[in-house]
Amino acid sequence: MLKDFKPVLGILLRFIIIYLVLLFGYQFYLNSFKAQGLDPFSRLIADHVVLLQNALNYPSRLYDDIPNEQMYFYVKNKTVTRMVEGCNAVSVIILFIAFVFAFYKGTKTFVFVLAGLVALYIMNVLRIVVLNIVTRDYPEYNKIAHDYFFPAVIYGSVVILWLVWIKFFALKNENS
Repeated sequence: MLKDFKPVLGILLRFIIIYLVLLFGYQFYLNSFKAQGLDPFSRLIADHVVLLQNALNYPSRLYDDIPNEQMYFYVKNKTVTRMVEGCNAVSVIILFIAFVFAFYKGTKTFVFVLAGLVALYIMNVLRIVVLNIVTRDYPEYNKIAHDYFFPAVIYGSVVILWLVWIKFFALKNENS
């Protein structure tokens, strides 16, 4: 009976191992920047958000709050939101990578993960930009946008990428 579940158990074990290795690696990364405030990856995202907002005619600046490990977005002469480590979507990216590599299919796995990482990075920057604009211009929608709509956007993006991976890459030859 265990022989029937061997492929499923292999996928599950690969997922758990990859997920835990990436999670512990990420925690080690975060701990190494503890005294410097927000980590460099989160800062990079915040910088890209500001660049895009400025291009969209939403003059923006960032203000560091090193002791609290956060940055504030100052948009059109108003502090609208703050960037914390959780806004960088790394936890979601770790889930994405672990899931795709659980269904490893050689070189195309690496190519798909790289393309997915670029797509998720862009989606996350756009998510924060739109959240800042909503918070700045339509503050009454801030809570629903932050708590419901935008988490659905980022998690939905991951689910769509997973479905594409499974349907068009991981199980393509098995369903033929």
